Amino acid sequence: MLSSCVRPVPTTVRFVDSLICSSSRSFMDLKALLSSLNDFASLSFAESWDNVGLLVEPSPPHTVNTLFLTNDLTEEVMEEGLQKKADLILSYHPPIFRPMKRITWNTWKERLVIQALENRVGIYSPHTAYDAAPQGVNNWLAKGLGACTSRPIHPSKAPNYPTEGNHRVEFNVSHTQALDKVMSAVKGIDDVSVTSFSARIDNEEQTRISLNCTEKALMQVVDFLSQNKQLYQKTEILSLEKPLLLHTGMGRLCTLDESVSLATMIDRIKRHLKLSHIRLALGVGRTLESQVKVVALCAGSGSSVLQGVKADLYLTGEMSHHDILDAASQGINVILCEHSNTERGFLSDLRDMLGSHLENKINIILSETDRDPLQVV
Repeated sequence: MLSSCVRPVPTTVRFVDSLICSSSRSFMDLKALLSSLNDFASLSFAESWDNVGLLVEPSPPHTVNTLFLTNDLTEEVMEEGLQKKADLILSYHPPIFRPMKRITWNTWKERLVIQALENRVGIYSPHTAYDAAPQGVNNWLAKGLGACTSRPIHPSKAPNYPTEGNHRVEFNVSHTQALDKVMSAVKGIDDVSVTSFSARIDNEEQTRISLNCTEKALMQVVDFLSQNKQLYQKTEILSLEKPLLLHTGMGRLCTLDESVSLATMIDRIKRHLKLSHIRLALGVGRTLESQVKVVALCAGSGSSVLQGVKADLYLTGEMSHHDILDAASQGINVILCEHSNTERGFLSDLRDMLGSHLENKINIILSETDRDPLQVV
């Protein structure tokens, strides 16, 4: 009897060990997590005016076991996050946007910062980086339209230039000139990369010099070339642009595979956003039976992104009164769903995508109290 009682013990011990090992794997160092989040959607995609990234950081080292997702970080949502033992809150909208001159208990946003630090909870906001990302908010919003092809309305640019420097200088050196002296001089300037190739110009064999350089180096290159009138007069200086990123940028211009009536499109949007009501401005001369083929959309506040875009329908959260009048006067229908209603549903997809991206190393939970502040009554 004694030996039969002892036998199960190793099994029980192994089971406990297994739980401990599983638990020990269920966290990430904050810095490692931030790096992975940036790999998922680079913060470089964000608009220059935005305030994105890590906004509140507990003193290091800080490990994250639970990542808490919300569209807006209100005090009610913060309380929920604390109850659910969040270590990092990913708030789509940045709770800190304008500079804070003090951190007191007087305003709700200051209280959020105090509560986060006192409870060792980080706050991270991706905002417009997720708007622009190929797998981001606007792509999710476009899924509700039906089968379509889409492209960014305002494509994003790569964070870096494809070559060294942001200027290109090109000029020709004839073989009667001191080619070696010219090459030696330009190669001696810092932050300059030089290439050369043979070219036949006006039946004369010449060498084409092409160099990329920074703005600071450009002044030195120009200073050198200006000392040789023959070289300087035929010099071309180009300002290089960062390349556009495929499928990345603000807004989406969507062309449906098959046209549908405006009434059908309204039903699709309501289903996708789980809304019983939306706001509609009919374009001049349009009815609910008018056909929709091209939709321009922008999650959140779309006035600046959608302005001047040719489409049958604008879809966004909010627009100014006068921008709606301008669109309607051009025969463009406008659908408004309230700001965060065009964003919040993305978080369910985000939870699944991040779970896969992070290899399920941490718990990812969705706020249940986060909601749009406006209600139809």
